[in-house]
Amino acid sequence: MEGLNRDGQWIIMMGFLVSLGIFFLAVVISQSTLVGQTTAEGVLEFPKNDIQDLRHNLFRLEKYERERLPGGKVMENISTDISTISLYRKSANVWYNYSPYYCNVGKRAMNLHYNNGVTVYNETTYVYYPPCP
Repeated sequence: MEGLNRDGQWIIMMGFLVSLGIFFLAVVISQSTLVGQTTAEGVLEFPKNDIQDLRHNLFRLEKYERERLPGGKVMENISTDISTISLYRKSANVWYNYSPYYCNVGKRAMNLHYNNGVTVYNETTYVYYPPCP
């Protein structure tokens, strides 16, 4: 009994440990791809650029109406167009309204609503401008 060689047991045990390690790494790697995919989907579903573009264009329109067309109704006339285009192109419900432009007040409130079924965004912003001379 003294002369038995037990090196084979170590080989089998080390092979078992290596196979368990490979299995564990395979599970971790497969879970990380799932987490990465859901994170990427969450980033893609958030319409940050759409909201920023909409805000930028509304501010440009407000400035155009205030500076070049005093008393004009540019923003009222195109509100249905913006709502229709955003619903058609982005599948998003967009509406906005704003306080009237008064020359002596110095600010104007704009309310923006964006809803694409996943993200709901509401904002009230004040546009400040110098009073009229």
